[in-house]
Amino acid sequence: MHRWSELFIPTLREAPADAEVASHKLLVRSGYIRQLGAGIYSFLFLGNRATQKIMGIVRQEMDKIGQEFHLPTLHPRELWEESGRWSVMGDNMFRLKDRKGADLCLGMTHEEVMTSIARKELRSYKQLPQIWYQIQTKFRDEPRPKSGLLRVRQFIMKDSYSFDMDAAGLDVSYLKHYDAYCRIFDRCGLKYMVVEAHSGAMGGSQSHEFVVRTPAGEDLIVSCEKCNYAANMEKATSKVDPVEDLKPEGDGKPLLIHTPGKGAIADVAEFLKVSPKQDIKAVAYMAQKPGADGKTQEQPVVAFLRGDHTVNEMKLLTLLKASDLRTMQAEELEKYFQGPGGYIGPVGLVVKPKESLVEWDPTKQDGDPRSMHVVLDEALAGRANMICGANKLDYHFKNVTPGRDFQYTVAADIRSVNAGEDCPNCGASLRIDTAVEIGHIFKLGYKYSESMGARVLDRNGKEVAPIMGSYGIGIERILTAAVEQSNDENGFWLPPSIAPFEVVVVATNTGDDKIRTTAEEITRSLETAGVEVLLDDRDERPGVKFKDADLVGIPFRINVGKKVTDDTVEVVQRSTRQSTDVKIPAIREYFQGLLPSAR
Repeated sequence: MHRWSELFIPTLREAPADAEVASHKLLVRSGYIRQLGAGIYSFLFLGNRATQKIMGIVRQEMDKIGQEFHLPTLHPRELWEESGRWSVMGDNMFRLKDRKGADLCLGMTHEEVMTSIARKELRSYKQLPQIWYQIQTKFRDEPRPKSGLLRVRQFIMKDSYSFDMDAAGLDVSYLKHYDAYCRIFDRCGLKYMVVEAHSGAMGGSQSHEFVVRTPAGEDLIVSCEKCNYAANMEKATSKVDPVEDLKPEGDGKPLLIHTPGKGAIADVAEFLKVSPKQDIKAVAYMAQKPGADGKTQEQPVVAFLRGDHTVNEMKLLTLLKASDLRTMQAEELEKYFQGPGGYIGPVGLVVKPKESLVEWDPTKQDGDPRSMHVVLDEALAGRANMICGANKLDYHFKNVTPGRDFQYTVAADIRSVNAGEDCPNCGASLRIDTAVEIGHIFKLGYKYSESMGARVLDRNGKEVAPIMGSYGIGIERILTAAVEQSNDENGFWLPPSIAPFEVVVVATNTGDDKIRTTAEEITRSLETAGVEVLLDDRDERPGVKFKDADLVGIPFRINVGKKVTDDTVEVVQRSTRQSTDVKIPAIREYFQGLLPSAR
């Protein structure tokens, strides 16, 4: 029997001063977690019970489709260099040296380790498909740890990896994970969405995120409530309303106009009495990518898009096959545009050819040191007679038409979607919400098997690289998301499947023998039925016990008080605050109708 009086449950009346989001405040106040350092947390008794139950659900569902491994957290540098990610991961990776000076890192993820096992052990198509998973601690040198368990430097992840002979096999493994994740999050009681996502540093051809909407989230999710289209902001698209072009002035060729002090889009539009939709916005970057020697190499790139749109940098990074972007400095603007910020534009630029995007080589010169990648947002394709910077202080051009008055390396979707724009599928209005990512699945393709030399013999005896998938679930994020979606001013409530206890039995007066013994009898009866019960037998006022019970996430409370003389107790459902009188002999049957665990 779990007695509150014998357990370590350090509840607090006040949240930490630095806690901003509900889950951070409540998980600390309820005694689930304590902070050891920036982005580093200890899980105490209740927190550990909840995460162990989450891991149990994950393990049960993953065992239906794969095999559990347990891999090292400490990885040699050479392994990550084979995949090319030793440099790509940059400062996000914790790195260290052993006593002999060899470079090591703490694992952020285990694609490299799993692939190293596959290349040594898998020899034939007869051994495929394989799905291997683990539940393991991961490390990320997060630059700004915050929001409790949402942005940390040490975390628990379920990560799994599939190896198949071909794309059709990968489709099967991917769908198995998709379905398993739905079962996991359903069993954890989460209200979640599945959205199209960007693969980022993982690489690959397709990915989906499983997310929970919450104000605490840092991901932006674009969705349509009519047709269920959903994607994260890094992947989302929308239909752009057609815009009526301006009439040409003069002979229709680019016309230089004086715009003194009007460097911002809004100022130019107001000065010329036009809409920002008639203006071309310019955003200039230096695209960065680690070279073979580990040093950062850079190439100039400028993005042109409609004046009322914003650049989606992840879309641009993907297009450029770069790892990072930084804004051009004044001297760089002068070099490539020969003009100042606020007045740069596309006319007269030296444009790199489209082929240069295939082989991203910053060291290669194209004959002109001013050449750069010029990327046109596809919303500008077909537009005419627009306004843009003239690469000259206090001057702009009118009558500028893309493709006629300037060339570009490539036209692509590089903008962020705005709320209210039309759904790309059905045309209904899109909404944008903040959300927390709880799971992510990727079709990796051949990125790791090719780079690391994993090969198997196909049916014809030919050596081929297996195709891979990678799939992750954040264990603590499931707990955090559950708290975020189910809380009030008094605390939070968890679904019974992941709550540390399903029922708390409160003896309102431990000095009363009848109340005390009845509370113990009810606890024993429910435990025998398979219910996870916490008995609050502390010598405290009823109000204190009720407040603690409301705080710590247990979904049901049984108040054992004066009504025991009538053979009755009060059952309170935490989520609804609904109170029901139940006869003591019927208490076991009552919970058998509420809890799957009750036999």
